[in-house]
Amino acid sequence: MNIATRPVSSGKSHSGASSEAFARHPGYRRMFAPGQLTLGIFLPLRFFQGDMRVLEGQAELVADIDRRGFAAVWVRDVPLFDPGFGDAGQVFDPFSYLAYLAARTERTALATGSAIFSLRHPIDLAKMATTIDHLSGGRLVLGIASGDRPVEFPAYGIDGETRGERFAEAVTYFRKLVGPGQPSIVSPLGHMNGVDFLPKAAAGGIPLLVTGSSRQPLSWVAEHADGWLTYPHATHTPEGPRQLAQKIKAWRDLVPDGGFRPHVTNEWLDLVDDPHFPRTPMQGGFVLRTGRNGLIDLLGEWREAGVNHGALGMQFAARPAAEIIQELAEEVLPLFPSHEGVAPLGVKW
Repeated sequence: MNIATRPVSSGKSHSGASSEAFARHPGYRRMFAPGQLTLGIFLPLRFFQGDMRVLEGQAELVADIDRRGFAAVWVRDVPLFDPGFGDAGQVFDPFSYLAYLAARTERTALATGSAIFSLRHPIDLAKMATTIDHLSGGRLVLGIASGDRPVEFPAYGIDGETRGERFAEAVTYFRKLVGPGQPSIVSPLGHMNGVDFLPKAAAGGIPLLVTGSSRQPLSWVAEHADGWLTYPHATHTPEGPRQLAQKIKAWRDLVPDGGFRPHVTNEWLDLVDDPHFPRTPMQGGFVLRTGRNGLIDLLGEWREAGVNHGALGMQFAARPAAEIIQELAEEVLPLFPSHEGVAPLGVKW
């Protein structure tokens, strides 16, 4: 059956896993616990605007983020730059760059926000992911998505209208590859029997956080996602977090086993010097200008809403990135500390 017409399989044997399944996963445990919120930093720290030198020194700042105890660093997956759509994202390939950052960090989780599962074959995705997972000692957490930049699909020779089906099939295929045992796979994306995939995930599995709907019904996200990554709603007033709380509750009410699944959201910040500067929406609400007290209030509202991790970007901020990282680490992070969890695996590659 053609993937364009094939119904999405239920994949019940490969549904999302509760926190118990990742009890020994260093990245997941660093980021997530019920009723708690941790902080991560979204890369790049400054946007590419035609000169790659804007990224100079970023890896050293990531090493500082790690030393200061943030829960995660996040990279974006933007294969092609469409000037009509928006920014160029991370510029570097996310998987290659995370492998580089794995060697510059020790405890922080390495996360994608989000890897486009509908554009790449699951064997290639799994090979890149499990490689980074081992190189980092089990710190990889994958935010995944079906893609939202229309120019990418024809460039890959893929019908964009099939991306929802491709995404769901890729999730099932990926999980069979990275999990224990020799996989037997029959999928519109490929057939596999009598061979194995190596390496397997370092800590038994790789958490998959589905982004938005990824063109699936909410019930599918509740059944198949190991966590959910969504936009935050408005962040300049408490009403936005209240709306977010309703969305999170509706999703968690559909989780089949009722087990814990983490929720993640993010915000682009222009953190100003004045700690009392009020939360002010900028660029049509896409950026939040605030002092640290307003940010602390927002993070508390997110935690009450059921958010378990907040990824903060500073690409639009006027202040130097190092200065913002220091203020966040000294004044905000102690209120939303990372979890000790389990130590990364000790193999030194």
